[in-house]
Amino acid sequence: AVNYSPAGAFSPDSTALAVVIEDKVVLMDLRAGGIRRTLRPRIQGVGDLTIHSASFVAPDRLFLLGNGVFRTKGKGPAPPTPTIAFLWDPGGDMLSGKVNTLGAGGGFGPPRFFPMIGYVGLYKESNFDLWHPLTGKGGRMSVPSLTRQPNLYELSPDGHWLLLAQIEGSGAADPTVVDVREGKFIDSLPGHQGTVLSMAFSRDNRRVVTAGEDGKVRIFSVPDWKLLHTLSGHTAAVHWAEFSADGQWTVSGGQDRTVRVWSTNDGAHLQTLSEGREPIRTVAFSPNGEFLAASA
Repeated sequence: AVNYSPAGAFSPDSTALAVVIEDKVVLMDLRAGGIRRTLRPRIQGVGDLTIHSASFVAPDRLFLLGNGVFRTKGKGPAPPTPTIAFLWDPGGDMLSGKVNTLGAGGGFGPPRFFPMIGYVGLYKESNFDLWHPLTGKGGRMSVPSLTRQPNLYELSPDGHWLLLAQIEGSGAADPTVVDVREGKFIDSLPGHQGTVLSMAFSRDNRRVVTAGEDGKVRIFSVPDWKLLHTLSGHTAAVHWAEFSADGQWTVSGGQDRTVRVWSTNDGAHLQTLSEGREPIRTVAFSPNGEFLAASA
């Protein structure tokens, strides 16, 4: 499971789901319930390619992140690559455009992909570098007062807010809110009794959902950052929570192997899906809200 939303694994028309299996990407046909196609990405000069994630950035383009080793003619062990980022054409099962490396030079945190806005984020020394793999455009957000790496961060779809959690060396559990335009800390999301494991904005930028080790899911309003609902029902840590595209539902998955669906407006528990045999790490709605994907 990746450490960011797997929502991008759904095709924009909600008919397919991209599932990574080591060096392959399987496209599942959601209507027929079978395999539509198996893709085998290969990069010239790179061996032992392991793919970490596959996300649709267009109906006919997948964005892949992975690692491998450089093929060398000399003796000795082959050096590992930095994180490799590239576009793949699922129709022709071939590379589309050039291959990019992320975080070369060291010191960067792991890349984080934001499916709703299509950007990749990298943190280093108080700066968040953003890059759009489809357009090649990018930018930088600076938070001068942030001197230690946040292991979890989330950007709002409108680019106005940044949430930070799991900041190295900090004992505070509550996520911190940053105003991106000013690059300043302005608030926090209170009430967490353990490490926050997941944070997500709604597409309309009006709500935030958090999930944590205390087994609770919390929904906050934006931009006043007030706690609206505390969703209780999981019997162990909740690894992931996020909203449906229309914001009506919230889904959560956790250590208790269940996926739970809630009403975003009133916090009511609607359904528990208990088919999982292992702890649930990530969950996501399809763009049309018809399907749920859960990874273990």
